[in-house]
Amino acid sequence: MARQYRADRLSQEIEKEVSDILRRRVRDPRVQGVTITSVDVTGDLQQAKIYYSILSDKASDDEKTRKGLEKASGLIRKELGSRLSIYKTPELIFERDHSVQYGEKIDQLINKLNRD
Repeated sequence: MARQYRADRLSQEIEKEVSDILRRRVRDPRVQGVTITSVDVTGDLQQAKIYYSILSDKASDDEKTRKGLEKASGLIRKELGSRLSIYKTPELIFERDHSVQYGEKIDQLINKLNRD
């Protein structure tokens, strides 16, 4: 129970800090406009899966963003290490959150039904 609470707390902290780091420290244009939607930290606190969304649906933009985040992950992890008071900074894994796109698609379908 305490371990899960700690992982949840760390997830929230990482989400807040990574958003701030992307906004203030990362200068790569490929990651401009990235929104961190959630973070899942493993129970042993060794890995953090960071879910993000971008406004574009284009596969080319998705690929550019993914490469930008991969390139920036070292800097992000280093920054996290200095900002968080934890023994070992977790390995960062970035994964696109498709739920935002899915939600928009559902909204469009509902609106279309209402119009018809």
